[in-house]
Amino acid sequence: MTLYARYGRHKRIIFGYSIPRCKAAKALHKCLLLYELVIPSYVVDELKSVIRRKLPNRSKDIDLFLSKLSFDLVYTPSEIKEGLFKIRDKKDYPILYTAIIENVDVLISGDKDFTDTDVDHPEILTPVEFTERY
Repeated sequence: MTLYARYGRHKRIIFGYSIPRCKAAKALHKCLLLYELVIPSYVVDELKSVIRRKLPNRSKDIDLFLSKLSFDLVYTPSEIKEGLFKIRDKKDYPILYTAIIENVDVLISGDKDFTDTDVDHPEILTPVEFTERY
């Protein structure tokens, strides 16, 4: 799951989260305590689609999880400007694109497709790097 967060009023973070009790969960916990989360609509739609397909009896759990989080939902445009950056997995393009147009400062993900992408902004960190740095 990809989340954005803002520190104070200036910094924003994108966050890739998947399994409780993992390194990503520790970074999410830190974000929840210290930052305002923002979730892109693309990620919510993708998450629900994957859960419906792989774990159909757990789809209500996603709604419950999201209802317990304090976050802002940002819209990922359906018309996305191509060619701003190169990323191996085309399905990840809308996530980074939304981070850029929302002026996110940090994207947190263990997905090497993000960490191998060469962009000046946002800063891209793994969950461990984020927890150590912030």
